[in-house]
Parts: sequence; C-alpha cells; structure tokens
Amino acid sequence: MENYNQTSTDFILLGLFPSSSLGLFLFALIVPTFLMALTGNLCMVLLILLDAQLHTPMYFLLSQLSLMDLIYICTTVPKMASGFLFGNKSISFIGCGIQTFFFGTLAGAEALILMSMSYDRYIAICFPLHYPIRMNRRVCVLMILGSWAMGVVNSCVHTIYALHMPYCRSRAIDHFYCDIPAMLTLACWDTWVYEYTVFVSAILFLLFPFMVILGSYGKVLLVVYRMNSQEGRKKAYSTCSTHLTVVTFYYVPFVFTYLRPKSLRSPAEDKLVAVFYTILTPVLNPVIYSLRNKEVLGALRRVAGRCRPTTV
Repeated sequence: MENYNQTSTDFILLGLFPSSSLGLFLFALIVPTFLMALTGNLCMVLLILLDAQLHTPMYFLLSQLSLMDLIYICTTVPKMASGFLFGNKSISFIGCGIQTFFFGTLAGAEALILMSMSYDRYIAICFPLHYPIRMNRRVCVLMILGSWAMGVVNSCVHTIYALHMPYCRSRAIDHFYCDIPAMLTLACWDTWVYEYTVFVSAILFLLFPFMVILGSYGKVLLVVYRMNSQEGRKKAYSTCSTHLTVVTFYYVPFVFTYLRPKSLRSPAEDKLVAVFYTILTPVLNPVIYSLRNKEVLGALRRVAGRCRPTTV
C-alpha cells in the first residue's frame, strides 16, 4: 500500500474502487448512473417549474428533493471520478471543507424535506378539507426554507469543527469524499465529545424525522384501509408506497452508518453503504416519482407537446 504520510495540508481521498480491472468495471457502472441522476433530477426540476398543474405543495417539495439530489451527487462523484481516472487523489484543506459543508447541508436538508413530504401526504389524506389551509403556499415555503436553513446551520457546526481539528497522522482519508467520521480517525486528540455531537445530530436529523415519517404513514395507511372508494384507496396506497420506498433507501443507510458504535464500523462497510445515499438514491428518486406517478407522466406529455415544433 502506498505511504500517504505527508507534511502538506492537503488530504488524500483513497477512493471507492481498487486500481484494477474490477475497479475499472465498477467505475464504468458509476458513470451512466451519475448521468442518469443528473438528467432525471434536472428534468424533474424543470418539469415542475414549467407545468402549471404541478404547482402544488407536494410537487414544490418534490422539486426541492430533486434539486438537492442534483447538487448532492455533484458534490462527491466528480472528485471521485477524477481521482480514479487521473490518479489525482489529493484534495486541498479548503476543498475538503467545502465538500464537507455541502454534503452536510444537503444530507440534513433532504432528511427534513422528506419529513415535510410525509406531513403533506398525512394532511392531504387524513384531513383533506383542511389541506388548503394547513398546506398553503406560505407553509410550503417555510418548510423549504426551514429545511435548507437547519441543514446549513448543522453543517456549519460540523465543518468548522472538522477544519479546526489538529491532524497529526497520515492525511489519507479512507473514503471517496471528505466524510467527517473518516476524518476523525486522523485527528491527534481525543474526539469523543465530537463523536457524541455527531450522534446527537444523527438523532435530530435522521432518527427523529424517520420516526415522524413512520408515524405519519402509519396513520395514513389506517385511514386508507377504512376508505370505501377502491380507486381512492389504490391511489393513496401507490403514493404512500412510493414515498416509503424513497425514505427507506435514504434513511436506513444513513442510520446504519452514523448511529453504529465506532467499534463496529469499518472503512470498507462505510464506503459501500455511502454508495446508497450518495449515488443510488439520487438516481432512483426521479425514476420512482416519475414512472409511478400519472400526474408527472401527464405533465411530461404536455411539456413535450408544447416543445414539439408545429408543422405548417
């Protein structure tokens, strides 16, 4: 193994794939996945923006989810790809801080947006007559701004701490992006206080929203079960299953990574699990929400019809 001990302030990202034919094969799978995520999320954002029939709280929240996923995957994959293709695995101290900040902001904000989406479906199905009041445009905007703001504040705290830690060992981060828990292993002082802070943040931004989402959908499913309309029941089940699929792919890997005791964690497992919430979730979200949603497919046809050139 290469010796990455150095006096420079730059970090070294060891990456996700081994330098072998297997690594090249796995990297070849990531490239189309990355392009699919970019295209899918960009299309969802533009579609919701362009089609007036999708200008509802549910789809405004969905557009924010797609925007976050779009930025999310661009925060980690390009640097990882550059390191693998060109061997430039170093990342500057400031660059690592910027990557950490964006990753933390988007991770926290997306968790809260998913919770807001579950609340939206809870009100729409359990209290349909109150929906225009409880989920008006002002409430929706406050949810979006609150999610971004809380994500930024939480990320600032962790990023500032990570940048002020003294690093006196190897600068090689055994990950494919600047993950703070992976960086903690390089610090020269005891980090148990900060590890406790990470644990508390994980509870506030992951476990608590996850429990709220499960509670919301539990009540929704109970109401749906009592519905007399078979068509309404089918539509509600479809919506709930779609949201729960997205939630499962996002929260479970995060909870598995950040709420495990340090003694049970390993770099190989952390990198493998990180693939789910940094790469697979951004590519799956637009697919799940578009292919299983008749309103989105209808909007896609309408926008495509307007863009099609007319023949004289």
